[in-house]
Amino acid sequence: MIEGLRRVRPAFLASVTSADEASLALAGGADVIDCKDPSAGALGALSGDVVREIVIRVAGRLPVSATIGDLPPDPEALVTAARAMASTGVDIVKIGFFGARDPRPAIAALGREKGPSTQLIAVLMADQNPDFTLASELAAHGFSGVMLDTADKANGRLTSVAPAGALAKFVEGAHARGLMCGLAGSLRMEDIAGLASLGSDVLGFRGALCSAGRQSKLDPTRLAAVRLEISRAREADTAQERSVA
Repeated sequence: MIEGLRRVRPAFLASVTSADEASLALAGGADVIDCKDPSAGALGALSGDVVREIVIRVAGRLPVSATIGDLPPDPEALVTAARAMASTGVDIVKIGFFGARDPRPAIAALGREKGPSTQLIAVLMADQNPDFTLASELAAHGFSGVMLDTADKANGRLTSVAPAGALAKFVEGAHARGLMCGLAGSLRMEDIAGLASLGSDVLGFRGALCSAGRQSKLDPTRLAAVRLEISRAREADTAQERSVA
């Protein structure tokens, strides 16, 4: 599933809270359906039953990812939560690493316990002084990718928290280690072209797709607008590649 996201960059990840929102995201041109409860934090987890409903609704048409919640990097807690979310049938389990505590023991534990069909994506927090060298650790323990997000949405969107140079370094470091790379964090329409030019495999959205903030409902008009802007970014990238060739 993740391999397919690298064919045309950037893929459009839409975070949803229900099966009905998943249907809207499918119709709106999303490339990845991401299960998340924005009322429960940056990576708030939906219940297993709701995630199963979303998986059934999507019916294999797109990859489905799911977050496990804003948990501390305790190996036992993260392994338990990741195992439970994987049992819902999602293709990708997203695990956030919050705070200053060393996440390496948890990364190693998750790698040991990962099921053969489960793809793990680590999520680092741009507003918490993330350690980009963790990409090597993630690759060594079988993670499929890494994303950069923001923990506190009040701090502003990703592009205001992290300078372009740091984002480029993050993308390059992930790709150098064979990891899928994604960017998210209160992204807006005007962020798409610049972030796409960095070569990120995935751009993730929630608030920009909603009628009145990330905890409100998805808006089909906003979904279509983001889809269109991502398509334009792809076309610009393709045109640039052709001119270089």
